[in-house]
Amino acid sequence: MKIYNTLTKRKETFVPLEEGKVRMYVCGPTVYNLIHIGNARPMIVFDTVRRYFEYKGYEVNYVSNFTDVDDKIIKKANEEGVDSAEVAARYIKECKKDMADMNVRPATKHPLATEEIDGMIEMIHTLIEKGYAYEKNGTVYFRTRNFKEYGKLSHKNLDDLQSGFRNLKVSGEEEKEDALDFVLWKPKKEGEPFWSAPWSDGRPGWHIECSVMSKRYLGEQIDIHAGGEDLVFPHHENEIAQSEACNGKEFAHYWMHNAFLNIDNKKMSKSLGNFFTVRDIAEKYDLQVLRFFMLSAHYRSPLNFSADLMNAAKNGLERITTSAARLKAAASNAGELTAEEQEQLTAAKAYVAKFEEAMEDDFNTADAISAVFELVKFANTTVTDNASGVYASALAVMLQQLCDILGIITEKKEEMLDDEIEAMIAERQAARKARDFARADAIRNELLEKGIILEDTRQGVTWKRA
Repeated sequence: MKIYNTLTKRKETFVPLEEGKVRMYVCGPTVYNLIHIGNARPMIVFDTVRRYFEYKGYEVNYVSNFTDVDDKIIKKANEEGVDSAEVAARYIKECKKDMADMNVRPATKHPLATEEIDGMIEMIHTLIEKGYAYEKNGTVYFRTRNFKEYGKLSHKNLDDLQSGFRNLKVSGEEEKEDALDFVLWKPKKEGEPFWSAPWSDGRPGWHIECSVMSKRYLGEQIDIHAGGEDLVFPHHENEIAQSEACNGKEFAHYWMHNAFLNIDNKKMSKSLGNFFTVRDIAEKYDLQVLRFFMLSAHYRSPLNFSADLMNAAKNGLERITTSAARLKAAASNAGELTAEEQEQLTAAKAYVAKFEEAMEDDFNTADAISAVFELVKFANTTVTDNASGVYASALAVMLQQLCDILGIITEKKEEMLDDEIEAMIAERQAARKARDFARADAIRNELLEKGIILEDTRQGVTWKRA
């Protein structure tokens, strides 16, 4: 199996630290709002990587955190007049719902930054003892130049970085020994959550959080560290510096980064009005379509999101689910496996081999999906009305197995009858009239899960099928 390693800028054969096991850490979201489709890409991509490792027989310890203390969370909490922990808990719950709807499996462990503060204080203390960190007026900084390999992941030169900082004026910059030094611990400000530490009452810097959570749940060395390419510098670069300075050994053997997601060939941003949450997409499409779309390109290739491409993904997914349903129906046919069908099953294994070959080459899901389509075409051609149930069932299992690796659900959702939809809409309207908004929202979500999208207008409620 070959993996492109950001650290070495080449594909390398995967060799685990421990035979038959994979230790994998994926940076999770900062939970101050609903996740957007940019967050969704690494979730889907690395969930698929995990699924393939498990298909190959590896035991995967998959850790993905939630950053639940951050300036954006605090800002949101202050705007709402609530505690920051309340904001974080709310959006962790919403994030987990979106992940489930995208068929992203829960991690082995989803650590919360706020529950790992003691470990962060301990690591910072070790870094100070080893001369890699220092305290100034309650803030602790990492001595970047003391870590001689700084820049090895992002392939940045320290002197070039230094020149980039010359004209940068940041609050507290003058107390740093070097402009490149970064924060490990910072004192509290008015109205912020804080924890007691030897240097000040305050909270950790962002980078130290992942170093500590990875170490606690995966050990000092891990096989794979992954995330979006926007995290390469400074976040992952700083993680390497902290972890390797503290532990005295290589942090992660392989670094995997997915490329950016653009919207209609433009960078996604609220100012451009092209910012979409996963929940926004769910109002127009089944999130299985979003997952299929995300996997239709290689994870290291930039991906362009557009209505046309999503509709193409919807049609492609429909081809697979229709074939799966047809195979399932044909599996009840009578008859034993014929000699010809036995030969055809042997031939069909070539598509599985092609799928595996694509996944073994740096998880090329685009080519893997092509192999699935070839299997679908083969199945549609060879499973005739006279095909035995044994043959159809064998092909169905083959298709199901490949789709499971991709996280694609092949079972079609049963379409609701118009009368059933209208009855549920009437029940929702009655609930709203009775001010039972929880029930009204539950009905809306239930309809959405069945592919029915509601729109409240001045003329009343209209609906359409996704």
